[in-house]
Amino acid sequence: MFHEVTDKELKSRRRGRILLASCIAIALAVVVALTFVMQTNAREQGATALRESIMTAAKQCCAIEGSYPSSLEHLEKNYGLSINHDDYVVSYESFAGNIMPTVVVTPR
Repeated sequence: MFHEVTDKELKSRRRGRILLASCIAIALAVVVALTFVMQTNAREQGATALRESIMTAAKQCCAIEGSYPSSLEHLEKNYGLSINHDDYVVSYESFAGNIMPTVVVTPR
């Protein structure tokens, strides 16, 4: 037996498809937003960890050599510090050999 589709059924199907497409779009937007937040959080945590590594290497240098290093390059050459300069901008300011340097790490 043949069943003819009525206008009411067509409108109901159309509303269902629109609702489904809307739900998929909202879910996709939520996934994209969460991914962005997670990436930002990971970069900030990486910057904090890098700063702590630089400070630890500077303290180690002071303990061994008797003064804080005057440049970041000294730590990279002699103390095995590895910095990803493509992902982070590092500001290292040393005032004097007996004063702990100021280190600011900013994600790019």
